[in-house]
Amino acid sequence: MYRTLEYLNGISDDDVRRLRAVGIRHTNQFLHRGSLAIDRRRLAKKTGISSDRILEFVHQCTVLEVSGMDRWIPLMRRLGIATMKDLRGQDAGELHAKLREAIGLAGAPSLSDVQYWMSQATALDIVEEPEPIVQRSVID
Repeated sequence: MYRTLEYLNGISDDDVRRLRAVGIRHTNQFLHRGSLAIDRRRLAKKTGISSDRILEFVHQCTVLEVSGMDRWIPLMRRLGIATMKDLRGQDAGELHAKLREAIGLAGAPSLSDVQYWMSQATALDIVEEPEPIVQRSVID
């Protein structure tokens, strides 16, 4: 889904200005321009926004792509689900129960909605995670 950059949680006006200066106008463009680690490093050089911060925003863009979940994204964040990996790691029944408890039975998504979100989590997860930094010992 195409959303303006301002929809991202924690993004500043300065970040938006810098991203627009390099041609990124909405979340879908941001997702595709920042899904690979090498692209995030290049984008960080061009914009002055750190690679880690770009990765955080790209994860948010990915979550926005899950059909039907946008209404519950703030609650999902409070439940510790901020990435596709987080969503895939959930049990559908347990997540549904947590959502029902937080929202109430009348306003909560159905179990089939939650299962559908989780099925999308695998297909939509195109973000390459950064490789861990290997500490090498220095030989004297």
